[in-house]
Amino acid sequence: MQPYALDLRSHILSIPNYPKPGIVFRDVTTLFADAAAFRLAIDGLIEPFAKGEVDLVAGIEARGFIIGGAMADRLGAGFVPIRKKGKLPRETVSVSYALEYGSDEIEMHRDAVAAEQRVLLVDDLIATGGTAKAAVTLLRRLGADIVGASVIVDLPDLGGAARLEELGLTVRSLVTFDGH
Repeated sequence: MQPYALDLRSHILSIPNYPKPGIVFRDVTTLFADAAAFRLAIDGLIEPFAKGEVDLVAGIEARGFIIGGAMADRLGAGFVPIRKKGKLPRETVSVSYALEYGSDEIEMHRDAVAAEQRVLLVDDLIATGGTAKAAVTLLRRLGADIVGASVIVDLPDLGGAARLEELGLTVRSLVTFDGH
């Protein structure tokens, strides 16, 4: 367990049976509302990447925008949003991915990442890793060199971080919760 887990875990609310029965939703917005906890989370998320070159932080909609913007500022890097289909105004590239029941699609601006730019992928939570894997596919399609992924919460029983590690990424998580 990361040294930050004991401090940050208490700032994350667990909401049972949301969005459906049997699921425990991990609400990080309570962590965002506490300035000291938010600062500690950002410090922890950037720590393994602070010494290396990060040109861009790519945040997955929507909570990944909140932490990604703060991380980009601390790293002296730019920020790139990865959004659900139909939300970006210029020419985009997209990728579809499977969900438990159906599929979804994410996209980013075609000119958001230049070949070989070093990109750090961020989101608030990783569960099965479907969205994160799709984001990796999208970034690599544009030629990005993905230096790693940072998330506040990992649900290791669902295997998402392990799936990203199989793609060759270092995954930084601050807090783990058993189950889903």
